[in-house]
Amino acid sequence: MATKQRGRPRSFDRETALEKAMRAFWENGYEATSVSDLTREMGIGAPSLYAAFGDKRSLFEEVVRVYGITHGAGPGRALTEEPTARAAVERLLREAADEFTDPDHPHGCLVIHAATNCTTPEVEQTLRDQRNASLGAIEDRIRQGVAAGELPSRTDATALARFVGAVFQGMSQQSRDGASRAELEAVAAVAMTVWPANEPALHGTRE
Repeated sequence: MATKQRGRPRSFDRETALEKAMRAFWENGYEATSVSDLTREMGIGAPSLYAAFGDKRSLFEEVVRVYGITHGAGPGRALTEEPTARAAVERLLREAADEFTDPDHPHGCLVIHAATNCTTPEVEQTLRDQRNASLGAIEDRIRQGVAAGELPSRTDATALARFVGAVFQGMSQQSRDGASRAELEAVAAVAMTVWPANEPALHGTRE
């Protein structure tokens, strides 16, 4: 007697569905995106969503992980690939202007926008941890620049990293308010004018 096949094969592409879920959370934020919104955007029923991704929070956590290695991977690459701290931060902000205004996906940064009006403590903490980790990476790169003599020894790496983070987050919000790529590139350029200049080496001594 033939054995009965257990379960039904998935009738959707998981990666495509996940990308659609990402766009829904990115556009509307975590709290304002309902399960019905997700199933409509993903083109699947609630049972399929739960079977494939777990609950809404589990789906969102997977979305954040995928975002971090796709659309949100630029800052990490800038910080590790550029030869100086200044070049890394300048690239980070310049690429943010491009990414935040890309017409192929919702504007701004998902990790920043999804936290808007969030009332779920675990999700709020997850997003806060992500943002703080990003600040920490910027601060570490600045400290490396100080150690290498690229920046003055008196540079406050924590304050400078928070300044860069504030500009980055502000650019994200302004892109959602309609700022163009060129306008955000101008913001990035102005931000770099406050970058600490290293003192020139002194030759000789005063008499």
